[in-house]
Amino acid sequence: MTIVSPVLRLSAVAAAAAMLGACSMGGLMGSGNAAQNQQLQNATASPAAVAQAQTNALPAIATTCPPIRVRAGSEAMFYYGNGRTGDARALQYQGVIDETSRNCVVSNGLITVNMGVVGRVLLGPAGKQTSVNAPIRFAVERDGQAVFSEKHTIPVAIAAPARSAEFVKVLENVAIPYLGGEEITIWVGFDTRG
Repeated sequence: MTIVSPVLRLSAVAAAAAMLGACSMGGLMGSGNAAQNQQLQNATASPAAVAQAQTNALPAIATTCPPIRVRAGSEAMFYYGNGRTGDARALQYQGVIDETSRNCVVSNGLITVNMGVVGRVLLGPAGKQTSVNAPIRFAVERDGQAVFSEKHTIPVAIAAPARSAEFVKVLENVAIPYLGGEEITIWVGFDTRG
């Protein structure tokens, strides 16, 4: 009876992983060293080796990243001079959201989200600003409950003779508890409240 040491078993498991990772059709179809094939068939991983492999596993990429949406009513902002709200001739500037983006990774009960927004500030007929602050709020809802909310004031420089300028804001590594199956929505929009 031959006794196979735990080190030899672990080496055999590593060798099997390397062979499968290489996707060599010759090895899969039975060619190669018969002694190695017999050794691999009899190899077993110890519970400690399995636990170590799980700990070192790469995080799973979410198959469906939660949608990012612009909250209704927050897709644009308008600033009028002299309290003349709604008077197009008094419009000093407006902001609009052009694009949103997100990507996600799920690991260890968390979904980690990078989220971003691209928008523009445009001067109106009464606008003479060279700098405007764009107040953008990012929020995340999980099963209808807010689990994240941050407001960011983004300075937007408008250099003459241009009458508009673009802004970009990206938040990285926002961690949201995730078990699987929850309804998660990422929201973004202008937040002009105080």
